[in-house]
Amino acid sequence: MNRLEHLTRLIGYEDWANREFADALARQPAPEALRQFAHLVSAQTLWLDRIAHRPLSAPVWPEWDLAECVKRLDLVRAGWKNFFRGLDAGALDTTINYVNTKGSYYQSTVGDIISHVLFHGSYHRGSVASALRAAGGVPPTTDFIHAVRTGVLGSGGD
Repeated sequence: MNRLEHLTRLIGYEDWANREFADALARQPAPEALRQFAHLVSAQTLWLDRIAHRPLSAPVWPEWDLAECVKRLDLVRAGWKNFFRGLDAGALDTTINYVNTKGSYYQSTVGDIISHVLFHGSYHRGSVASALRAAGGVPPTTDFIHAVRTGVLGSGGD
């Protein structure tokens, strides 16, 4: 499996894990968990906007309800699918120029941006899990290896 295939697979995992948390939030509403989850979804939207050289289409910390988060997850899924379509491994080294939400200018490679999206999502799913537990809920099991073992991702030789 090459780097591009690996990152594509991990974005698939990211989508699955986010949807598991959306389902958990539907069963156990928890305001702080939803706030963290909305941020996670928004950040993924913003990074896709940056990669596509589009104006940012969401605030960093939106006040979205769960239905809006799920709608945005669908857009994020479609955005990544479209992005990866026809891409070659060399594209991961392409530099993206962008201005962050505080007005600072940066350059990052596409591969580093995708890695950031994955780590950022994992971090905030941990925050969502903590907030769900604090509200009396039970967070889903979304470990990567669990997704592989249960056939969500299939075997990838990682």
